[in-house]
Amino acid sequence: MDNVENLVIEHLKSLRSEVAGLRASMQDEFKDVKHRLGQIEAHTLGARRDAVGTQEDVYRQQSAIDAIKERIDRIERRLELQG
Repeated sequence: MDNVENLVIEHLKSLRSEVAGLRASMQDEFKDVKHRLGQIEAHTLGARRDAVGTQEDVYRQQSAIDAIKERIDRIERRLELQG
């Protein structure tokens, strides 16, 4: 009977060790996943900032084009070039 109990205890110890190893491995994997997710979030934020900056440039350029068009229209009116 003692041999059976000792065998069960040894199996339980082995299982406990395996579970502890799996737990440590999973924690390492989760740390890696969290780190990589953080990098993705940072890159996404950077891309959004770039997109906003690009859109601001487009608005600025369009404003400059509109101002140039108004000046050309005024010049044409003064020179009576408009039809």
